[in-house]
Amino acid sequence: MLSLFQILLLILDIAWFFIVAHVIMSWLINFQVLNLNQQFVAQIWYGLNRILDPVYSKIRSFLPNMAGIDLAPLVALVGVYALRIIIANNMQSFY
Repeated sequence: MLSLFQILLLILDIAWFFIVAHVIMSWLINFQVLNLNQQFVAQIWYGLNRILDPVYSKIRSFLPNMAGIDLAPLVALVGVYALRIIIANNMQSFY
């Protein structure tokens, strides 16, 4: 059972990394440090969008409109971190 919890924590860590990478890439693209005309950058960007947009769209459906400020990545990060805390705190009861 402990192995399952460790696998879940690994999946949550990967999700956290994807969200952070998506946020950083969006900043770099908006400040024109990265260019979407470069094929490698565009592939990574569209790949991250395809992975994270289903999650973000569900979060955006219950968030209020903030006039251009997207809080969905922040809510997703808090959710991933909260799940990680819940799993880590309850792992001891399954030894």
